Amino acid sequence: MDTTASFASGTGTAAPPAGADIPARLDRLPWSRWHWRVVVALGIAWVLDGLEVTLVGSVGSVLERGDTLALTAAQVGAAGSLYIGGAVAGALLFGRLADRLGRKRLFLATLVVYTLATLATAFSPGFAFFAVCRFLTGLGIGGEYAAINSAIDELVPARVRGRVNLAINGSFWIGAALGAGLALVLLDPRVLGPVHGWRAGFGLGAVLAVAILLVRRDVPESPRWLVAHGRADEAERILQRIEAEVAAEHGPLPPVPATAHRAARSGTPTLRQVAQVLLHRYRQRSGVALALMVSQAFFYNAIFFTYALVLTRFYGVPEGRVALYIFPFALGNVLGPLLLGPLFDRVGRRRMIGLTYVLSGLGLALTGAAFVAGWLDAWSQALAWSAVFFMASAAASSAYLTVSEVFPLEMRALAISLFYAVGTGAGGFAAPWIFGLLIDSGSRAAVAAGYAVGAAMVVAAGLLAWRWAVDAERKPLEEIAGPVDAPEHPRQP
Repeated sequence: MDTTASFASGTGTAAPPAGADIPARLDRLPWSRWHWRVVVALGIAWVLDGLEVTLVGSVGSVLERGDTLALTAAQVGAAGSLYIGGAVAGALLFGRLADRLGRKRLFLATLVVYTLATLATAFSPGFAFFAVCRFLTGLGIGGEYAAINSAIDELVPARVRGRVNLAINGSFWIGAALGAGLALVLLDPRVLGPVHGWRAGFGLGAVLAVAILLVRRDVPESPRWLVAHGRADEAERILQRIEAEVAAEHGPLPPVPATAHRAARSGTPTLRQVAQVLLHRYRQRSGVALALMVSQAFFYNAIFFTYALVLTRFYGVPEGRVALYIFPFALGNVLGPLLLGPLFDRVGRRRMIGLTYVLSGLGLALTGAAFVAGWLDAWSQALAWSAVFFMASAAASSAYLTVSEVFPLEMRALAISLFYAVGTGAGGFAAPWIFGLLIDSGSRAAVAAGYAVGAAMVVAAGLLAWRWAVDAERKPLEEIAGPVDAPEHPRQP
């Protein structure tokens, strides 16, 4: 008989594997100041991404001036593509390393890469240096997504995992608002002006990252990851410190619920094992996750990366005032995950993912129809997009939640990075280019047709999720997906 087999609590003759109760102990903790510190320290990654994307978009025209970097419009666009390319490469590189070396090492390393790269951007003398810095900045941000999403899911109690994950992913738009605000203030001739203001903006981004790095040092390694790599004693010490801190705030902790003891796991799965899980055991989950990630990436990048062009070309908004229209858009994107997030834990993942995707698509289609009919001005267009993305932000955040919780722990960061890379690569490169061409045509009907394509994609993804997404709400991660090296089972949904 295999002595590493799992034993139900209180049955069998073998002792449970070391660390077998750690997932249940983490999930039964009441929400505490310790959880808030984890959320703030790790969730800042999305704020930084929003800051970077919006800041570059807001200062793009400034960088074309002869007294700054004298970039061409093509070079500004190329720098944006390099940032996205860096994010894809960073996700793939650091995602694999996060599974192999641990969550903490990587979420510290990726933040250091981001900090140094964005600081260096502030000192760019020309296009080549600026482009390299943008790629390296994206490299750090892409790595953040994989290491941090996996760490958050493994540290946050199962009963609130959905709302916490959605709120953190939605914080991208806090960074977007911050980037727009920085551009408005720093580029003002009464403050620093165009020549020096854009450099100060990137420098302040690095200062913010350093402050977060100091806080992030105190976030522990994931006890779940430690157990999976045969370091149960270290996991036990970390969890005892967490329990002591939470108990000091809340008093005696709830009892640990009885759970099935699972075999201790060790090592990082091979790429062949990863492929077997994604393409065989969880083929259905992979298909749903891919549809969710690609459609939301196309949907978002189609609007956000051409936001300024629509306002300036079709509504005559001066370039210097475009940043003002970011604020209502960002507000809708922040409030959506915050207000709808609890429903993903109460109503359930499958129904809420399907509902938010379908309603997002219908909202964009109706907005496109109003755009063609000429019923909107600049502000009503911005408000309409804000309403649509109130729902779409929750939908897009749920895509990241899905890929981070429905695959085995040993390959969680790599799974996140793979789906992020495919989604961002497809949507990030294709959507801005396609919609740029449609806007250049000067035809409202052509632009609206592009909106209709994006709407159809997310509606189709929502219907797939409604039918086949996993009901993962309030369940331990170990119950949602078994170990990579578990005995062969029939293909699972």
